[in-house]
Parts: sequence; structure tokens; C-alpha cells
Amino acid sequence: MEITPEEVGSSEVLNSGIIGEPVEMNLIHTGDVRPSQVLYELTSHIILHKWRAPDESPQLQLFGQIKRIAKQWLDGYLHCKGGTYPAQLKYKVLANRAAEKIAAAITRHFKNERPITALLDPYNPAGSTKHVRFTTSKTLRWETSPEKCHINWVILDSDWESEFCRVAEQHPKVVAYAKNHNLGLEVPYHFGGELRRYIPDFIVLVDDGHGPDDLLHLIVEIKGYRGQDAVAKAETMTTYWVPGVNHLKTHGRWAFAEFCDVYEVQADFAAKVEAQFEEMIESATTAQKS
Repeated sequence: MEITPEEVGSSEVLNSGIIGEPVEMNLIHTGDVRPSQVLYELTSHIILHKWRAPDESPQLQLFGQIKRIAKQWLDGYLHCKGGTYPAQLKYKVLANRAAEKIAAAITRHFKNERPITALLDPYNPAGSTKHVRFTTSKTLRWETSPEKCHINWVILDSDWESEFCRVAEQHPKVVAYAKNHNLGLEVPYHFGGELRRYIPDFIVLVDDGHGPDDLLHLIVEIKGYRGQDAVAKAETMTTYWVPGVNHLKTHGRWAFAEFCDVYEVQADFAAKVEAQFEEMIESATTAQKS
């Protein structure tokens, strides 16, 4: 995680009145805050707000363990640039971001011992593209191939998505795809302590060698600019949503991929599919040996 003036605002201000000598204001005084105080407050924030269920009491017995993890994160993964300081983690917005990253790292480390369990909507546990029906005034759209998509139009948010549609329809491993438009697939995630909703771009059915009855559901996000919000979405998908749905074993196998360069989308897409295929083969082989 980086703390920069772009994230927190200017770190140096020259205050000059009509009369009198100008005064330079900066954040040097925050460098006097003891690292132990920053560590203690960050650990407390994680214990109280990020590492417990909504109706659960704080797990104070974990304070020592989480404190050691938080110190390791502060020493190796926090980078302050442009006149910023670690003491700015005392600000709630930055403290929330740091706590979310540390909690996600702990979850990833114990994903095999304590897997994530997804909680489905009891009234609408599964959706279907057969219910998609809407009108739109947008003229930027892609007419799909009936062999790869049974929704006749993809409503485009950018030219990048039209390029993706072209590549997906030509790729030999893609069985079908659909734009996540009016499908109802939303993923809740936290960013800076605020609960938000993430709507992925595409769902692609990929034949990765498991047969036509066990296709891979690949959620694809098309990104032009990858800011901190996009990073939080990707971390939520890879750390919580995908492992949680896969652990249910009732909705097929799922994976997540991002594409950030339209001119390399074709090569990147093939690489993502191949990488996912190799990862699953290696995982299955390891499981058989153990």
C-alpha cells in the first residue's frame, strides 16, 4: 500500500497573507509519532472492525498474533512517498484500507485450512440470462454471434469491450459468454470503510478440459485505468467471492481475470485461460498425491 499526496492531499502548503511573512506548513510533525503507537492503533482497528462477525464480540485473544502480522505489514508493505508518514494511518479512511489489506492477506494464507463460505440470497440464490429483457438508448453496442451468446446485443461501456467480444467469439476455448448487464450479479466489497457494490463486466464459459458438463465460469473485468478502487474489487473477487462460491460446490467452478490493455487483450486472454488451466491441473495432481 502506498500513501502519496494524491491519496491524502498536499503534504506541503505555503500560507501567505496580505501582510506578514509566509508560513510553510507540512507534515513533518507526524514523523514524531512513535511507530509503536501506530501499530497499536492499527491492530486495535483490525480487531474491533475487520476481524469479527457483525454480532460477535471482539476476539481480544488474537491481539498479539494480529499485532505481529500488522508489524510485518508496516515494515514491508507500507510505502510513504511525497512527504507522507505512517502516522497518517491514524486517519480512519487510510486505517480502513490498511486493515482491509491485512485481513485479506490473513484470509488468503489460511484459505485451505479455513475456507471461505458464501452466503446465498435465500430468496434468489441463482440468476439466469433467460430473464434478460430490457430497452436501451445507447448506440454503442455489439451484435453477438448466436453460436457464442444467446443475448443478441452487448451494450458497450467502451470500445475496449467491443474488442473483447471479438476476441471471445473467436477463441476456441470459449463456449459462451454474456455481458453482465441486467443479470443481477453484484459483489459487495469494502473500500476505505465504505460498503459498495461491484458489477463485473463479463461472464465467460471456458472449456478447460473438464468436459462440457464442467465448464469454467470466468468472470472478466475490462479495465482502462486501474486505481485503488479497482484493486479493492480484484482483491475481493480473488480472496473472498471466488473461493467462497467454489467452496459451495453447487454452482460450478469460478475464476476471475482482469484485462488492462486493449491491444494485448487477445494474447492476454489466451494466457489467462492457459494459466488457470495449468493451476487447476497442478492443484488436482497435488491433491491426488497427498
